[in-house]
Amino acid sequence: MQIETFKILSDLVETASFSEAAERNGVTQSAVSQQIKAIEEKFGVTLVERGRKNFAVTPEGEIFLKAGKGILEIYEGIHGELDSLRNSVSGSLKVATVYSIGFHELPPYLNEFKAGFPQVKLEVTYRRANQVYSDVLENRSDLGLVAYPKSRKGIDIEPAWSDRLVVICPPGHSLAGKTSLSLKNLDGERFISFEPDLPTRQAIDAMFLDAGISVKEVVEFDNIETVKRGVEIESAISIVPSESVRNEVESGVLKQIKLEGRNIWRPLGILRRRNKAITPAMREMIAILRAKMGESITKSGNS
Repeated sequence: MQIETFKILSDLVETASFSEAAERNGVTQSAVSQQIKAIEEKFGVTLVERGRKNFAVTPEGEIFLKAGKGILEIYEGIHGELDSLRNSVSGSLKVATVYSIGFHELPPYLNEFKAGFPQVKLEVTYRRANQVYSDVLENRSDLGLVAYPKSRKGIDIEPAWSDRLVVICPPGHSLAGKTSLSLKNLDGERFISFEPDLPTRQAIDAMFLDAGISVKEVVEFDNIETVKRGVEIESAISIVPSESVRNEVESGVLKQIKLEGRNIWRPLGILRRRNKAITPAMREMIAILRAKMGESITKSGNS
């Protein structure tokens, strides 16, 4: 017996017409008769008295009609509750991000999300890139943010915004007075690097190789904050996303120099586990990050 059968019985009693009940439910009159007959045979009762002029519901039919209406109300209530859940932005949202994005670019968008959806419990973790992929794949995080996103089995990647890469150095450095530099200008300079397994380091190495230059590596660090401090302490240079040094540049602690050439934009991506249902909270966070992508495209087009 299907839910639809109770609907047909209810319409049949209300209209006292097999043909009208059939029309209401988009089936044939024969189908209505067969479904009513199937219930009667299954339970050994008569639900309705059939006659050319008289149509009446039996006591047994009244019992089925009452039960059927209750079942239909419950069924329709389930639909309503599920629709409400799908449209309600609540629950929890876990986001894993690499340090440079999480510390310097994400905060305004996290604040926007918190202000718009205060009922969501938002949790952000700061990780190395390979850990972000693992967290998303193993369902420890709902969304991930990484630089230079790469395809991984079981993970879907949605493009996010892009950062412009810039050269940084202390105010007293010989390059500090420059407004722009080509990669050739960096040949032989003392350089603070990211660790070799980090995507940004790999991209910078590829840029140097393509330009045919080499730098004097002073030290390697695993996150943006220690790279910046290394540049200050060692009076060296580095290449980092521009947004990550905004505060230091504004305060005069570091100088930022525009980098000319190819591949000077660092693409970022939003990760989520493949086939994972997108919750309303995930959907809204992605929408906020996609809006930032539009801002990034405008900036890159104007540069």
